[in-house]
Amino acid sequence: MRKLRAHLIAIVLGLPLGFSTAMADVTLAPLFCDHAVLQQNRALPIWGQASAGEHVTVNFRGQTVGATTDRDGRWIVYLDPIAATTEPADLTVTGKTTVVVHDVLVGEVWLASGQSNMNRQLSSLPDAAEVIAKINQPLIRHITIRQTLATTPMETVETSGWQPGTPEHAGNFSAVAWFFAANLQRKLGVPVGLIHSSWGGSKIETWMDPHTLHAVNAWPAIEARWQELVKNYPTIVANHDAWLKLDAEAKAKGTPNPVPPPLLPRGPGTQHSPAECFNGMIVPLQPYALRGAIWYQGESNWAQPTEYAELFPAMIRAWRAQWGLGDFPFYFVQLPNYAQPNDATGQGWALIREAQAKALALPNTDMAVTLDCGNPQDIHPQNKPIVGRRLAQIAAVNVYKITGDWRGPRFASAEREGPALRVQFDEVLTGLIAEGKPPQALELAGEDRKFYPATAVIERNTLLVKSPQVAEPVAVRYAWSNTPGANLFNGAGLPAAPFRSDNW
Repeated sequence: MRKLRAHLIAIVLGLPLGFSTAMADVTLAPLFCDHAVLQQNRALPIWGQASAGEHVTVNFRGQTVGATTDRDGRWIVYLDPIAATTEPADLTVTGKTTVVVHDVLVGEVWLASGQSNMNRQLSSLPDAAEVIAKINQPLIRHITIRQTLATTPMETVETSGWQPGTPEHAGNFSAVAWFFAANLQRKLGVPVGLIHSSWGGSKIETWMDPHTLHAVNAWPAIEARWQELVKNYPTIVANHDAWLKLDAEAKAKGTPNPVPPPLLPRGPGTQHSPAECFNGMIVPLQPYALRGAIWYQGESNWAQPTEYAELFPAMIRAWRAQWGLGDFPFYFVQLPNYAQPNDATGQGWALIREAQAKALALPNTDMAVTLDCGNPQDIHPQNKPIVGRRLAQIAAVNVYKITGDWRGPRFASAEREGPALRVQFDEVLTGLIAEGKPPQALELAGEDRKFYPATAVIERNTLLVKSPQVAEPVAVRYAWSNTPGANLFNGAGLPAAPFRSDNW
């Protein structure tokens, strides 16, 4: 009967049928499983659970370290830093029982997080079958964290397990993360591990811990908006269901329903819930040794750019403090073109891009500009290879000190020259180029703060910007709309970031 009960519990919990429910069994945190990649040249925390007061020993590559569990059965040890190696080894953990993790490599480990554009798999790309069939990079390994919400911090979470970069598995990998890793691995020649923890449609506040959230100025507005949604959600759902019924009846009669559907926001207990993705999908990963993080998110916060400008840096600072690795590299994707249908101003995405860029004030951050690889009609643009490649180039230069171009032109200043403004840029050592036609997506304003379309010429890697409607310009903007026809690049083909010289 006892064996049958354990068997049933294992099935219900989704555990292997050989799993024992005895408290004495040694267990490891979810990232420590077969085919894992550990971070090179950093102290390596290894942790898990066993019985209270039990002595646990970890052995890996000639190191043996022990610890005694606390009264809740938790244990953690730290291995000395290890150099990268392409030769796998077993990691053995011994207490009253023994766990062996096979085929463990040491190399570079990156966390990939955010919402749907990070979550999109290789299998979703137009040329997926051709790309996946050619993948044979077993030194690149990817683990997906199961999408899990939690109202309190979790100690463990289900995962896909670590999977090597082969056609059998690669279709399930985050496309952006894969192209990032493939470009890095080719340059570095060492194993690369990707921890993929993302959720489509998630807002940034769900990836933040409660303490950090409650400390930001934006929290009262976030909480009020959330409470209002919780209160009204049953009515919202009922109205939506009623519309679906009317729409079905109209279609059955052969007449279109002219009434648009009510907007159905994601409600309580979803990836919009404050702190719940953090509790379920980030806490169980800490303090796994990392090199850094890549982030692609912001679409779900486009309507709250002022909040985002505060939340995003606060989240980065909090993650860094929680991991205890100092100011580890944090690189993110600035949102590309998208014709947001709910934005009457046509500038909502320009503002959220600006809010993202404010995180550059933090050390060891950088931004992959993607204005040239979006699709105005698709919030999920398909050109993921170039996004991953740009993130990888940022890391290659800044982390691994590989010479190369990694950043497009960035606005430096604007000075009045008669009826024009001269715009100076940083990051133009390879030149300033207008692709295909004269510089586009520029606007000027005078003291009345009304912006008008402007033209420009490139002179010695600067822009001289004029508008016949603005005789005395005081402010200039570039790519300041949801879907700008931006065409400024440097000689390395990296796009200029959108900018404005005003703060109106």
